[in-house]
Amino acid sequence: MKGIVVAGTRSGCGKTSVALGLMAALRRRGLRVAPFKCGPDFIDPAHHARAAGRASHNLDGWMCGRTGVEELFARSAQSCDVAVVEGVMGLFDGFSGRDGTGSTAETAAWLGLPVLLVADAQSMARSVAAMAHGYLSFDPALRFAGIVLNRVGSAGHRELLAEALADAAAPLLGMLGRDEALRLPERHLGLVLPGPGEDDEAHARLAGWVEQGVDLDRLLAALPDLSPPPPGEDVPVAARTRLAVARDQAFCFYYEENLRLLRAAGAELAFFSPIADRRLPEGTRGIYLGGGYPELSAYDLSNNAALRREIRRFAEDGGPVYAECGGFMYLMDSLHDRQGLTCKMAGLFPFAARMEGRFTGLGYREVETTADSLLGPAGTRARGHEFHYSGIPEEAYAAAGLYRVADRKGPRERPEGFAAHRTVASYIHLHFGSNPLLARHLVEACAAPGRT
Repeated sequence: MKGIVVAGTRSGCGKTSVALGLMAALRRRGLRVAPFKCGPDFIDPAHHARAAGRASHNLDGWMCGRTGVEELFARSAQSCDVAVVEGVMGLFDGFSGRDGTGSTAETAAWLGLPVLLVADAQSMARSVAAMAHGYLSFDPALRFAGIVLNRVGSAGHRELLAEALADAAAPLLGMLGRDEALRLPERHLGLVLPGPGEDDEAHARLAGWVEQGVDLDRLLAALPDLSPPPPGEDVPVAARTRLAVARDQAFCFYYEENLRLLRAAGAELAFFSPIADRRLPEGTRGIYLGGGYPELSAYDLSNNAALRREIRRFAEDGGPVYAECGGFMYLMDSLHDRQGLTCKMAGLFPFAARMEGRFTGLGYREVETTADSLLGPAGTRARGHEFHYSGIPEEAYAAAGLYRVADRKGPRERPEGFAAHRTVASYIHLHFGSNPLLARHLVEACAAPGRT
């Protein structure tokens, strides 16, 4: 097996386009590609899965620690030919400005993977050599497979860039031309999620762009063979409870590791659509409402009154419900979108979510529960991420308090974590890999005697 980390000099330099094009191009060659994403992002992995034909997994050093990252990589890269890891932000950006915690560089070093550095060369000539030198020499422990320059212009521009990097510490493996037609559409929170047909064509165009501009043979030859340690063996567990998991265009943000850990704890995952399905799956013993874009489907969610009422009754009758971000919004009384439309939601929490024009929550979070809950006894700790444009009235937080929360600056004063009956809800996406007991406790709550 071989592996590569596709890292950028900064956000917006083209690393996602290069990573997707590389995954699709290697797959065209008949190679089995295992895709990964550094950091907490949900949207890029969805594109990875379409380009590589295989589920993409998040490798996050701050949320999961070194052992968690190494085990997840080893397990998910099994039986593949090439692992392609897309970085997050710039190569050395992470949890803080003081060290590399949570950065792409940290993950590359832990896994022993060489880095393919992607840089935006627009309006640059010899200065690109200075930029490259800084990245290549900043951390002597990192290995670099090469450099790829993006947004390269004329033949003269290419000649100048090649001259500038002739003596660089890593080879120049490609120059990719500017082509606005290759840009993937974006909206708030990031890229538009992949849909049928059109995105396959977009990924095919990116594959051709990479094949034309990058020396793939030289890149593959530069990658050392990897022998990752075998992952810990999962003890087979018979399904002992049925967990209904919302999954459609409104609810699509789930860490693959969360779903794996739930299955490993004995959950049978039954996926359903709060937009299209009129009933919960037969035999539901618990509900997992993940994040996504409920604001883009608010009218359809509101119009499915039968399911909204059933989910509320399920929660009020003591059924275990775990909701994050968009799922939390769905459990509120209503949702106000950017067009001024107010749409009725499930009504379990007596306040409304309102879409704003900028982030209302962004960053890593560490939580500790203050009371017993679906997630475990009081004092249960976990790590996650918050990333949303919606907000709730400040007075609504008076009903919160299940979580004590800290961010990179320390403890946060505002309470978080909402509980009602046996429901736990929050804007924070928790990564169960940060504490695998979360999955076990949630499954045990669903499987408890007396639930129907």
